[in-house]
Amino acid sequence: MPDFRYVAKDREGRSMSGKMEAKDRAGVVELLRKKDLIIISVDEEIQKTKASLPFFSRKKKVKLDDLVMFARQLATMVDAGITLVAALDILSEQVDNKTFSEIILSVRNDVEAGLSLSAALAKHKNVFSPLFINMVRAGESSGMLDEILERLSEYLEKTSSLQKKVKSAMVYPTVVSFMAFSITLVLVLKVVPIFKEIFMGFGAKLPAPTMFLITISDMLQKYFLIIFLAVAGIVFLLTKYCNTEKGRIKLDGLVLNLPVFGILLRKVAISKFTRTLSTLVKSGVPILSALEIVGKTSGNKVVEMAIENVRVNVREGESIAEPLAKSKIFPVMMTRMVLVGEQSGELEKMLTKIADFYDDQVNATVSGLTSLIEPLIIAFLGIVIGSIVIAMFLPIFKLTTVIGM
Repeated sequence: MPDFRYVAKDREGRSMSGKMEAKDRAGVVELLRKKDLIIISVDEEIQKTKASLPFFSRKKKVKLDDLVMFARQLATMVDAGITLVAALDILSEQVDNKTFSEIILSVRNDVEAGLSLSAALAKHKNVFSPLFINMVRAGESSGMLDEILERLSEYLEKTSSLQKKVKSAMVYPTVVSFMAFSITLVLVLKVVPIFKEIFMGFGAKLPAPTMFLITISDMLQKYFLIIFLAVAGIVFLLTKYCNTEKGRIKLDGLVLNLPVFGILLRKVAISKFTRTLSTLVKSGVPILSALEIVGKTSGNKVVEMAIENVRVNVREGESIAEPLAKSKIFPVMMTRMVLVGEQSGELEKMLTKIADFYDDQVNATVSGLTSLIEPLIIAFLGIVIGSIVIAMFLPIFKLTTVIGM
């Protein structure tokens, strides 16, 4: 059925606009009149096909920052007394992301048709996480939707900030390592063969480092395609294996135990776990449901399994702290603080304090990593590229010495 855009006024003279799906224009007019609205205009919306849209505009990803702004603005409008339908209508028009705008409009139409906001959001699980949907549901049940949405926006904001810090720590070494590898490959494949032709004209025995470098260059030139396909095949097989249950567990376990980055990622996992659980418990989500959501949104299979084990134990009547301590993933300080929080009846407050502490720890670790990685990368570049340059110039130095004698 086609979509129709309408503009109307209620009996008090307030203007409203929106989008409605109907068989024809007459159907829209009939529905609006049933709502006791004075119709100003009804126009059919021209549907754009996917083929007519630019490639880049078809599947624009909804970012975490978009969700933060959506939750914060919706909380403000609900608190101001604006109806959900009107608030969603306004948000759909002012959002820059076209994909997200269409999703909000779809949610608005479902709410207008009688669905709850949480049920309407649940239709778009690829955008709204289980945490988002369950918190909205808790807000609807408690009658504190505006407060829960505000709390949700704060949580998403802190999560986004944490993700950006981790990415900033990872991007620098990744980019520099890629550049170092590319420069080394160009030197070995393009520069070394030129020097090889020059050295062959000397008619003298070349130094061992130079011969070793020339041999590597010859092998890479001769078997480059085979080596490339072999590496691509290994990467493909490893990716396939890591997408399996067993492979994901092994990979995530390895990631958490990496010498330098493992410490950072473990602190991020602890911060995310405590903040998410605190936000859900504070919002009135039952503890078992909260633990299930936290596990699914952890992003690490090992952590997810540990949290699932906690959930099973809690369902059987145990405390949260004991199974957390048995998992060996979470540090003693955290499990002891959780135990104190449970005993004092202020679990959510204690979880928030733990999350704040580990956020500060992540900041300190990121700063320390940046300071540590920079000299290490410079040293690595100096050793690798310096070794290649020395190996190429050794015969020239040797020839100069012979001529000088």
